[in-house]
Amino acid sequence: MSSPVPRLAESEVYDILRNDRRRAVIQHLQSTDGGMTVGDLADVIAENEAGESPPPRNIRQSVYVSLHQTHLPRLDDAAIVAFDSVQNEVELLDGVSAVSKYLETTPTTASCDRWPKLGQLGPRVVFGLTLLGVSLVVVSLLGVSPVSVVAPAYWALLVFAAIASMTVPEVVRAVQTETRR
Repeated sequence: MSSPVPRLAESEVYDILRNDRRRAVIQHLQSTDGGMTVGDLADVIAENEAGESPPPRNIRQSVYVSLHQTHLPRLDDAAIVAFDSVQNEVELLDGVSAVSKYLETTPTTASCDRWPKLGQLGPRVVFGLTLLGVSLVVVSLLGVSPVSVVAPAYWALLVFAAIASMTVPEVVRAVQTETRR
């Protein structure tokens, strides 16, 4: 970390940080000693995106290729990281200070990333809510007190709203990610 700190225009900083994977690279390298192989970095980012350890092979491969071909060269050009494409190593540079102060206020970090990803919640939670909803509707239809005090349609609507509240942030995140690529 001995390179001169680059002067980046604010618009250039935001352009760099608007991509989830570039932010993940910077944040992960800051949380470690500052250097690692591209393969190890791809593993970490793929695990975070997939919410699984180890990540599915196709996701890991997608992350690795995009880091190698797009994101690390972009960060290297901005003197934020030193990327050695031959040795497949990446190291954090002093230039990271030019973007670090913006990391906490990046719009997607401030809004969508605070929600857990649906992949992290898992289909079991959605299945559990669905099962709970069907049970509440059936019990309400059978007239079992105190559940029958609430109409079956309201129970169904309540469970639907719970499931929707978990999936909407994931859909927004997916749309934002697709528009950035």
